[in-house]
Amino acid sequence: MNLLSSRFRITTLMGQIVIIAMTIAVAQLAFAPSQLQAQGKNGGDPKANFRADVAELSAARLNGAAESESQEEKPLDYLDSIASSILNASAKPDLIVANQILLALLPDPPPVGENYRLVKLGGTPAAYAMVVNFGLGGPAAVRIYAVTRGRFILAAKIDHFVQKDFFDSDLELVPVSESEPVFVTVSGRTDDLSTGIFSAWRFDGHSAVSLWSSDLLQQSNYESDASGFHLTYCGQVDEDHPSQCLKMTRDVYRLQAGEWKRVESADLPAAK
Repeated sequence: MNLLSSRFRITTLMGQIVIIAMTIAVAQLAFAPSQLQAQGKNGGDPKANFRADVAELSAARLNGAAESESQEEKPLDYLDSIASSILNASAKPDLIVANQILLALLPDPPPVGENYRLVKLGGTPAAYAMVVNFGLGGPAAVRIYAVTRGRFILAAKIDHFVQKDFFDSDLELVPVSESEPVFVTVSGRTDDLSTGIFSAWRFDGHSAVSLWSSDLLQQSNYESDASGFHLTYCGQVDEDHPSQCLKMTRDVYRLQAGEWKRVESADLPAAK
C-alpha cells in the first residue's frame, strides 16, 4: 500500500468516526429538552427515571402483579422521544448509530431479556419500528414511526393493551417486504422447545393491521428471504410424550395481492 492510499484510508475512517460522533451528539441534544425533561421534573435524571420505570415494570410482570397501560407508557414515551429525535436528525437515519444510542440505555451488564432495536420497514416513504423488550418474560411492545407533515412521529402501537391477544414476551420483528410496511412478530421461543407465536402485520399509515397469527408452535424456527417467510415447526406432537415431535412441517408464507398467504407446505422428518 502506498503512502497516498494509506493517508486516504485513514482520512476516510476518521471522517466516518466524526460523522458517527456528531450524529450521536445531535441525537442526544435533540431529545434533551421537552419530553425528557418532563420525565425528570422532580429533579431526577431522565435516564435514571427510565431505568427505575423499567425495573418496576419488569418486576410487576415477574411477580404477577397488576399491570397498567399508564405504567407501561411511561418508559415507552421516553423511547418514543429518543426514536423520533434520531429519525428526524437526518434525511437518511443511520440504524447502526441509532441502535448504539439505544444500547447505551442498558446498564452494564444488561438485564437478561431487555433490549431495544430500531428496524426499517418497507414502503415509500419508509416507516420504522422499534422492538421493545422490558426484560425477561416481558412486557414487550412494538412502536411504529411514520412521516407526518415532514417529520417522524409515533403512528401505531402493538402491545397487549391495544391488541388484547398479543403475546408480549421476548419479542422479535422481521420485515418481509421492501415495497410495503409488512412484517412478522415472533413472541416467546425462550423455552427448551422454542415454543413461539408468529403474527403477520401491515402498517396502513394509522395502525398495525393483523394479517395472520399462528397457534403456539413448538420446536419453531424461521427465516425470511426473497422467496418468502419460511416457518419450521413441530406439525405432529407425540401425545404420550408431549416434548417429542413425530413430524416436522415447513410452511412458506408470502404477501400476494395485499394478502398474507401460505404458498408452500411440506412435511419433514421428525427432529432428533
